[in-house]
Formats: sequence, structure tokens, C-alpha cells
Amino acid sequence: MSATVAPGAPGAPPVSPGTPPGTSPAPEPEPGAASEPGASLIHEAVARHAAHRPDAVALVDGDRRVAYAELDAAAEAWAAALLERGAGPGVFVPVVLRRSATLVAALLGVLKTGAAYAALDPDWPAERLRSVAGVLAPRVTVAAEGRDGWADGVLCPPSAHGLLPRDATAVPPTRRGAEGSAARPPVDGSCPATVFFTSGTTGRPKAVVSGHRATLSLLGGCFEPFTVTAGGPGRPVMPQAAPVSWDGFTLEAWGPLINGGTSVLIDGGYLMPGTLRTLVEREGVDTVWLTASLFHLFVDEDPGCFEGLRHVLTGGERLSVPRVRAFLDRHPSVRLTNGYGPVETCVFATARRVRRSDCDVPSGIPVGEPVPGRRVHLLTGARPAAPGATAEICVSGDGIALGYLGDAELTARAFPTVTVDGVPTRMYRTGDLGFQDLDGVVHFTGRADRQVKVRGHRVEPEEVEAVVRTVAGVADCAVVPVPGANGGHERLALFYTRAPAGDPPPPRAVRRDLAGRLPRHLVPDLVRELAELPLTANGKLDRAALLRTLRPAGDGTEAGS
Repeated sequence: MSATVAPGAPGAPPVSPGTPPGTSPAPEPEPGAASEPGASLIHEAVARHAAHRPDAVALVDGDRRVAYAELDAAAEAWAAALLERGAGPGVFVPVVLRRSATLVAALLGVLKTGAAYAALDPDWPAERLRSVAGVLAPRVTVAAEGRDGWADGVLCPPSAHGLLPRDATAVPPTRRGAEGSAARPPVDGSCPATVFFTSGTTGRPKAVVSGHRATLSLLGGCFEPFTVTAGGPGRPVMPQAAPVSWDGFTLEAWGPLINGGTSVLIDGGYLMPGTLRTLVEREGVDTVWLTASLFHLFVDEDPGCFEGLRHVLTGGERLSVPRVRAFLDRHPSVRLTNGYGPVETCVFATARRVRRSDCDVPSGIPVGEPVPGRRVHLLTGARPAAPGATAEICVSGDGIALGYLGDAELTARAFPTVTVDGVPTRMYRTGDLGFQDLDGVVHFTGRADRQVKVRGHRVEPEEVEAVVRTVAGVADCAVVPVPGANGGHERLALFYTRAPAGDPPPPRAVRRDLAGRLPRHLVPDLVRELAELPLTANGKLDRAALLRTLRPAGDGTEAGS
């Protein structure tokens, strides 16, 4: 069975995403520029920059600049406090802090203990936090405020001001070397580093456990946006605007920090075009990640906002060809990379530097070739598909997750061992469909199940439906993604029927109930009560008929009611 091998794999030089055959590979990395040889852990890579370039700016948090030495010292203080409270190898630590330099220091501190972190959004409903904490079974939790009963274990809060845990002082550099790392239990790149929670079909979020190696194999210097070369572009400066619970946080925070660059922490919610302009001018931001939906918005609202950037990374949904053309026409010197990868592959599985000819591909902008640490296989069952034949996209290599925490059965199904070229190979079955062309470029065509991306978020409609069915007065329901103008999905619509007994809840009350129990991206934008759900001639739910009932709405809550 053949498979496409990523640049950066053994024997392959570092190259740009989708470097055309016959072109030269990227220049050799500058010595000491990225995570140096031997750095097998995220915090180890960051600590080496603290040792070699202690005064370089690691983080920008509002008006505050945090140098690498200061960040590493704060992380050591967090590690000491967490070790005292039970953190260590095999432990999963919830970190419930807002985007800040303190958050980054605490996460590095967790990693220094040998534990893995789960960065959780403080704005999630208490019920959601309680659900994910139950999966993590934490001994210790990092949180700024009371936990409202959603987490057990010891609390390790931050100080009111500064980067440190409460009642702690920074660890001097001499102690960091002698009494810190050497005294801790050993861990390696195969050990868990982080847990990402993503939508699941059972009504419970899935806890994806990702190892250090998954992050370092992608961001450790061989992936072109983060390759620092002698005489080439400088170290990456990138805004961190993705939700802290996403793998997008890994890209925007660890991508720059592993490579000696700067992560600029955005105050508030989404990154907007005006903010990007300011960051380019004031902070020297040169690389940005935008979901496809945000990329489309930026191109529509302020196409000039990309001026001064070196690289724009996008993906997560289908790209709009007219907007890609407009971007390439306006910014020929800015590299545009289309990335693809479920969270189980840690940020990206494939990527492609977009060129004008991609706009003429019938199936849309290709998602590219494997990134470092990943191999891509197009399989029908366990058999390789011929070039051009649609099949399931599967991924193997260092980049794939270790599994789902607390769900051995799902892990076995999603991460089977398949024989590749005579070698048993563990891989992740994405459930995505696509094909490889004769050049080995991967093209995404759709899903084999109901999972969708809505505004960049992975959504399993079954998870939302499972919660809706627990709302008092609801008998049955259907959650349907609403297609947008670009071929993706813009929002969720909920249709429900009332229970025979009791007072039927109005649509606004149903939505309000869901908002108290689900993350914002899983709360349906449109909610409508029906006398009954429509069925096809075969007796199955007619989702197309539900979509046809929608009409342009004012506030959207009770569209079509």
C-alpha cells in the first residue's frame, strides 16, 4: 500500500507546503533557530530559548512584554506549586484561565511536571465544565475563581497580578537547573501534553489526548511557516486569538514559542481586520491563522488588512474561490496556505500553498500534501484507493493523537492498526472523504457521516440533539446545518416537537436552556417548533424538507415560526 510521506519525515528535507516537483527545498534551518535537535518536549524547546536568548520577547499581553527568561521562571514556579498539589506524569490538569501570559506560564508549568493540560474556557456553562472535569478526574485544577462544584481536587489559583501562582515567587535560574528539572519524573515525546475537547455523537464531548511529539513534529522547524533560516525571514510573530480549548491555540502559541518567536495575545474574542492592521504595524505580526469563515470576512470587509504579512494560514472549511482569487490578486507577495486536519491530527494533516491555478480545480481549492510528522492514506476499508478515486482520508505518523481519554472502545475504532506496505501501522480514520490526484495532492470532497464545520468549529449534530431531548417539554428534535453561500455551513437550525403532556416550551426558552448547557458554537442559531418532523418515503427524517421551511429571519431565534 502506498502512502504520501510528509516533508520533514526521515530522509525528506524541509519544504514549503505543496512545493511543486522539481523545485528546490527550503533552505536549511538556521542553527539554534527553532526547537534544537534533542528537544522532544514542548516546554524543553521553550526553555532552550530562555537559556540562549533570555531577553527576547516571548509574549505580548496588552502593554506587557514577557521575555523568555521571565516566562520560563514563572513556569518553574507553577511547576513547583503544581507538583506539591499532586500534578505529575499520568495526571490531567484542567486550566481554566482567560487568554493571558499567566495562562501560557501555567500551561508550561503543567508540562514541566510531566502532566498534561486541558485548557478550558472560563465562559463555558458550569454543566459543560462539570462534564469535561468528570473525564479528566483532576487531582489539581488551575482556576482563578470558585469552581461552582464542577471540579474536584485541589485548587491552584494564580496571583492577583503577575505570572505566578498565588503565594509563589519566581524560581531563580540556578535552582531551575539544579533542583527543578533534574528532580522531576522523566517523560518523553510520546507522553500526553494536552487534551482537546471536541464534539461527540453521544452527547458527551470527546477528550482527544495529544502528545508532545504531535506538536513538535509539526511546529519544530520543518513546516515552512515556522522555519527560521539563515538569511531568510525572522522568527515568527503571530497573534493568539483562537479559543484556548482549540488546537488552534497550539498553532498560535506553541508555534512561535517553540521557534523563538513571539505570540501576541489578543484581548477579547475574535481577531478583526482593524486589529490585525494594528498588530502588523505595532507588534510586527507577520503570520496569521484565520478560519476559512474569518478569511472570507477579512477579504470582504477590508482586503488591504493583510498588507505587511508574510504568511496567512487558513482552513477548517471549504475556501471560497472568488475570495481566494481576490486575495491572490491583491497580495501576490503574501503566502496563502490552505490547511486541513481534524483535532486528532493536531492542527494540520495536510497543507498547500495556494496558487492561482488552484482556483480552476473543479473540486475546489486542494488541501495539499502531508505536513511534517504525518502520512496520508486514501482507503476504502483497508485497501488503498487509486488516484482520483474518492475514499476515506486516513492519517498516520507522530502527529496523530494518543486516543480518547476514558473511551477505549472509541479509540480502538478510530485508531485501528492497518497494514501499510507490509508494516502494521496505527492510523486515524478521519471520516472525511477525498481523493489524491496523480501528483499526490489531496482534495477534500465531504464527510461520511453528519459531522460538519460551522464557522470553523467541528460540530456533531447528534451531540446537540442529545441535549435537546433532555429539555422539559420536548419530545423529539433534529439539528440541521444550514448551508452558506460558499459551500460550507453558516449556522445550526433546531426543529423540535412538543411532548404530549406538560407545557410546551417556546423556541426562545429552548434556546435559553441550551445556552446554559452547551458551548456557544453548539447552540443553534435558529430554533423552530413543529407539529411533527417530516419523513421521506422510506420513513427517514427528511432533513432537506426541514431546510426548505427556513426563510430569511430577523433575529433568527424563531425563524419560520
